Amino acid sequence: MSAIVRHCQSILSNVPASRSLAIDVFRGITITAMILVNNPGSWQYVYPPLLHAEWHGMTPTDVIFPFFVFIVGLSICLSQQQMQKRGVARSEQLVKIAKRTVYLFTLGLFLAVFFYRFNDPNYSWWQDRIETIRILGVLQRLALVFACCAVLSIFLTKRMLLVVSVLLLALYTGFMLLMPYSDGSQTFSGQLAFGNSFAAYLDHLLLGPAHVYYASATPFSFDPEGVFSTIPAVVSGLSGVLIGHLLTAQSSQCLKIKQLLLIGICLSLSGWALHFVHPINKALWTAPFVIATSGLACLSLVVLMWLLDEKHYRAWSAPFIVFGANSLLFFMFSGVVARILIMIPVHDQSLQSWLFECVYQPVFGNYNGSLAYAISFLIVSYVVFYALYKRNIFWKV
Repeated sequence: MSAIVRHCQSILSNVPASRSLAIDVFRGITITAMILVNNPGSWQYVYPPLLHAEWHGMTPTDVIFPFFVFIVGLSICLSQQQMQKRGVARSEQLVKIAKRTVYLFTLGLFLAVFFYRFNDPNYSWWQDRIETIRILGVLQRLALVFACCAVLSIFLTKRMLLVVSVLLLALYTGFMLLMPYSDGSQTFSGQLAFGNSFAAYLDHLLLGPAHVYYASATPFSFDPEGVFSTIPAVVSGLSGVLIGHLLTAQSSQCLKIKQLLLIGICLSLSGWALHFVHPINKALWTAPFVIATSGLACLSLVVLMWLLDEKHYRAWSAPFIVFGANSLLFFMFSGVVARILIMIPVHDQSLQSWLFECVYQPVFGNYNGSLAYAISFLIVSYVVFYALYKRNIFWKV
C-alpha cells in the first residue's frame, strides 16, 4: 500500500500546486470509463450499468460520451483564452481548427478500417472495410463538434453562444417531431423509434445502409453518431464552452462552485422532467439528453473541484491524471489493441475470446470474469501510459 501511495505522490509532485486538477481528472475519469465499458471479456456477460440503455432512458454508460464532448468544449474555451492572451490572430486559429478537425476525423476512419480476419482465407478486407466503411463514429463526431464549437466560440459572445445553443436544440427537436419523411410507401412524422426517426431517415439517405452502424435497422438504417444528431451534440460541446467561461471568470473559487452546483442541479432536473414529454435518448441525442448530461457533467465537476481544489484530497486522482494527459492516444491505443486481440487467431477463436474463456471465466465466473478482463485491460494500459507520462510524451491534436 505504501508503494502505491508513493507512486501517486510522485505523480502529484509534478503538478504545480496552483493548478486546478478538476478538469484534468475529469478528463481522465471519463476516458477511463469509456475504455472500461468498451472492452468487456464478453459482450454476453456485462452488468447492466456498463451497457447503454436499450433505447429511451439512460444508464451510467450513456453519460460517458457526452461528458467527453462537454470536456472538449471546456478545453476549447481554455485554449482560445490562452491564444488570445498570446495575440494569436483569428485566421491562424481557424487554420489550427481545420487541421485538428481533419486529423481527428482521419483517426476515426483509421479505426474503422483497422481490422483483418487472418483465420478466414476468403476474407476480403477491401469489401468488408473499405466498400462498407462506417463514415461516422466517435472520433468523427468529436471532430465535427470540435470544429463547430471552436469556430462559434471565436466569433460569438457568451450570450450569443447561449442563444445559439437554445436555437439549435429547438431546431433539432422541431425537425424530429414535425418534419414528415417517407420510405417510399409510407409517410412518417414525429417518430422516435429505433430505425424510424427523421435523423435515421437522413442517415439512410445521406450515408446509405452500407456506411452506418445499424445497417440492418428498418425502415431506415442509421448511425448513433449520425449526421443530423450531431447538431445537438454541438450543443453539448457549447455547454462546456460556456462553463469554461464561468470557471475562468474573475470570481472566487467558492462562488464558482456554488454557481456550477446551481446550474448542474437546474439542468439535471430539467432534463429529467422533460423526459416525460420528450424522451432522453443517447442514440438520437435528444434535447433532454443534452440538458440532463450537461447538468450531470457540471455536478461531477463540482464534486471534483470540492475534493481536489478545496479539500485537497488528491492522492486517489493520480492514475486519472496519467490517463487524462494522453486521452486521445489512450483511446487510439485501446481501439488498436482491442482489434489486434480479436484479429489474432487461437485455434478456432480469437485471442480475446480465448483469454476470457480459458483464463478469466474459469477463475472469476461469467460477469465478474468479463469485468475482470476489462479491468486487466486498464491495468496493462496504465503501465504503458505511465511510462509515457514519466518521459513527458504527450500526444496532442
